[in-house]
Amino acid sequence: MALSHLNLLRPVLCRFVPSVLRTPLVTCSRGPFLLRPVVLPNYARHYATKKSKAKAKGQTAKVNIKAALVDDIISLEEVKEDMAAVLTTLKEDFSRNLSIRTSPGALDHIIVTTKDGKFPLNQLGQISMKSPQLLVVNMTGFPEATAAVTRALQDSSMGLNPDVEGTIIRVPVPKVTREHRENLVKLAKQFSNKAKDLLRRVRSNTISQLKKSKEGVSDDTIHLIEKQVQQMADSYAADIDKQLITKTKELLG
Repeated sequence: MALSHLNLLRPVLCRFVPSVLRTPLVTCSRGPFLLRPVVLPNYARHYATKKSKAKAKGQTAKVNIKAALVDDIISLEEVKEDMAAVLTTLKEDFSRNLSIRTSPGALDHIIVTTKDGKFPLNQLGQISMKSPQLLVVNMTGFPEATAAVTRALQDSSMGLNPDVEGTIIRVPVPKVTREHRENLVKLAKQFSNKAKDLLRRVRSNTISQLKKSKEGVSDDTIHLIEKQVQQMADSYAADIDKQLITKTKELLG
């Protein structure tokens, strides 16, 4: 009796049982009607980790504007040249001021202030090396500048203590101690910070110039150029850091 009732209800059940709950083995033909358990797909929700979120947050879309397209607004090539000049100056400062090897050229960069103006030391005196620990400056050509040269040597960041005899200035070179190396590293950091300050100044001046020429230029274009200039500054700042790391390793041995 119960089986006959089930057969009568079979068409109704087949109509209303959702297709997703049926398996290919379930049919509505005559015979016993069997419902089999259905295993639904396991949809797992994947949550972003803190690491992936931080990575995504730190990534910003890079801008690459062709300089020719914005020449009428600002010269990106000139901005690049100004920033490159800052990096070049830093390399020169490192080379001239932070060498642990003695050479006549080690004193060339020292600027001497005289009553006639400021001059590099090598334009006033003849520099020679008598030994690895002794440099000699011959002031025969400009004897009146001897006192000024002596002061410049004393005031330099090289820790020099010159000895004057007539127009001859003897400059003992300090031994390369660990303390001396560490002092040079501190000086390298000062040069690097100065270079970054100059880099920021180039960027700031560029943005100021850009805002002055804002009339007739869309805000989107101004924003893209500002972003391009910032990318250039960031790139050169990274180069400055690399130069400092390399120089620090060299100085500390």
